[in-house]
Amino acid sequence: MKLLQTVVLLILGLAGGASLVIQAALNAGLRARLDSISWAGFVSYVGGTLAMICALVIGRAHFPGAAFQETPPLWLLGGFFGAAYLGVSIVLLPRLGAATLVALVVTGQLITSMLFDRFALLGVPPHPFGPARALGALLLLAGVLLIRS
Repeated sequence: MKLLQTVVLLILGLAGGASLVIQAALNAGLRARLDSISWAGFVSYVGGTLAMICALVIGRAHFPGAAFQETPPLWLLGGFFGAAYLGVSIVLLPRLGAATLVALVVTGQLITSMLFDRFALLGVPPHPFGPARALGALLLLAGVLLIRS
């Protein structure tokens, strides 16, 4: 059972990564057809909002009123970072290609993740930074350069 659970989680992770590439390609194509980064991003977010409304309805999720009111404003900013990714991917995918975009995004994620781990930012449990992690980050940067060449 543990093996099956692990395989399912790995497949979900791969599907999540694939969805980012598909999203970027669709949004870049939409931007080209609408001639607007902002409208392409807006349409993407409307689609995402509709998908989340369906998830709320299907899951019969209740509104977390008191918890929502007590949540510090910082925790409500996730969508802004999603919009930043969306805009960057719309602009860069046609110019750099999907592979280079993904390599840059993954490298940015890794470097940011290592900072969050090292300094326990935003509630992330602390993890030490050492030579192996530094080498891993450098290898990813080298991978970006190799993919781009």
